[in-house]
Amino acid sequence: MFYRIINSLEEAIISLLLATMTLLVFVEVVARFGFNTGVMWAQEATLHLSAWMVLFGVSYGLKVGSHIGVDALVKIMPPLTRRIISGIAVMACLFYCALFIQGSWVYLEKMHMIGIELDDMPIQKWVAHSILLIGMVLIAIRLLILLVNIFRGKADGFKLADEAKESLHLAEETKAATRGGDSA
Repeated sequence: MFYRIINSLEEAIISLLLATMTLLVFVEVVARFGFNTGVMWAQEATLHLSAWMVLFGVSYGLKVGSHIGVDALVKIMPPLTRRIISGIAVMACLFYCALFIQGSWVYLEKMHMIGIELDDMPIQKWVAHSILLIGMVLIAIRLLILLVNIFRGKADGFKLADEAKESLHLAEETKAATRGGDSA
């Protein structure tokens, strides 16, 4: 249940951020080049929206397996060895997340205490930069789920994009389409 809620929330937020960012850039371009004016805060808003989208996207990418990794050596190892190496890699990633979470907590705490606002918008910096903490917590949750699945034997490592396999599949489809077009 919790996992499904996070998935839906992540997908909705990523979609909303992308749509908002696209609309904001479109309005800014039309205003600037069509009417020789602009929205003063648009660039800063777009920058922060993209940062939020990236960090939500990293967590989502872990879920759907869209990250690229160098796993040729790991793939040829026996399943138990692959799980052990993957478990160690996930724990190293979790350690990095823990460091980042702790550092972002300290940073956000100081920004809150100081009370600085963004340059072009009346938004507290700690609010705009809170994605550092939120994003890393989401990534850590995804990594913890993966680690549990590795220990339970449900996964043997990161779900990574296999570009070579996808390229070969596309090449085969192209050949088949070409052969089908030649005979017609």
